[in-house]
Amino acid sequence: MQDMAGKTVVITGASRGIGAATARLFASKGANVALLARSTGDIEGLAAEIGPQALALGCDVSRFADIEHAIAQTRARFAAVDILINNAGVIEPITHLANADPVAWAKAIEINLTGVFNGVRAVLPAMRDAGQGTIITVSSGAAHNPIEAWSSYCSSKAGAAMLTRCAHLENAARGLRIMGLSPGTVATQMQRDIKTSGINPVSQLDWEVHVPAEWPAEALAWMCSADADAWLGEEISLRDEAIRARIGLS
Repeated sequence: MQDMAGKTVVITGASRGIGAATARLFASKGANVALLARSTGDIEGLAAEIGPQALALGCDVSRFADIEHAIAQTRARFAAVDILINNAGVIEPITHLANADPVAWAKAIEINLTGVFNGVRAVLPAMRDAGQGTIITVSSGAAHNPIEAWSSYCSSKAGAAMLTRCAHLENAARGLRIMGLSPGTVATQMQRDIKTSGINPVSQLDWEVHVPAEWPAEALAWMCSADADAWLGEEISLRDEAIRARIGLS
């Protein structure tokens, strides 16, 4: 995997799971990492663990002012933003449409879809001016398949997948690298919440079938390299055995 020394990576939803694993991996490869999350205590602890190349920034991605401020703070500390990982997301509310709370349903859209837009919008102008930059959005198989009681999650992830394609269409000619990663089911707190719900076949999966958070982290690092350029504008699935082999996962 390529050396990331001197690169600056912004990771949303960095407090745990895929986000935290990605922060640790990118930092180990020499990158500066800006850790964005609502739970400031968790990201401050992670930043202390990583060291001076990490910056913890409290941020609600559903509010553009929050993420715009976080990007400005990252640039003030590290001079530029080279990579944005749109990872923040929520599975709740897990509920049938007939019983869905409209406020909770809309909040999931604000985080999972508008949050991705806010991140992209905050970094695009400077990346376009620089003629370089990588934006990767963590997607899901739920973006392409309806799942019982996951209407807000499926709808928001489908929207984010299309947003990724639009961003690529508008910015590839400017030298930007934009794509998505569908990581499959990952052994994180989200899967524990899904298991607790007891609704739909995903909640019935054995814990052993979920991949560790380090796998999508490795995939995200690989996607920042030229070796992944053939997939620009597309969504890579970590369920694809050929992709796993190319990354070196087994």
